[in-house]
Amino acid sequence: MTTPIRYRPHHFLCSLGFENKGYSDAFIANMADIVVGRLRAPAGDAEILQVTVKADDICGPCPKRRGTGCTSQARIDALDAAHAAALGLTDGDQITWGDALERVKRRVAPEDLSQICEGCGWLEYGMCAAAVARLRDAEPNIPLDPDAPQ
Repeated sequence: MTTPIRYRPHHFLCSLGFENKGYSDAFIANMADIVVGRLRAPAGDAEILQVTVKADDICGPCPKRRGTGCTSQARIDALDAAHAAALGLTDGDQITWGDALERVKRRVAPEDLSQICEGCGWLEYGMCAAAVARLRDAEPNIPLDPDAPQ
């Protein structure tokens, strides 16, 4: 059994929309290893993610990382809180990548990202909204979960 991947709540949607872009070459390489090499691999749906509200495995080589925090900590905390609420995640939860994708399908529509991802510098590029749309289009006419916080 592999060690769970430590994941901040906002990295669930970031990973869905990841297109080999990021803050530095080391950051991009690390994120690609995790997202492309593990989550998008043939058995990636079984990968276990451990939810954390501190620096996670994606953050490792980020030039903005400061210990278990970030130079933009207030913005990151707001993003994590919004994503955790939207996806029904809490600090310490363990979830497979496949289950995470199902939560995104059932709880998030592309147009929700303007609110969920408010303050994210990547929002304007539309990568995550396009990825959510592709995920939802794979199973047409998915109703959003009426019990999910909006």
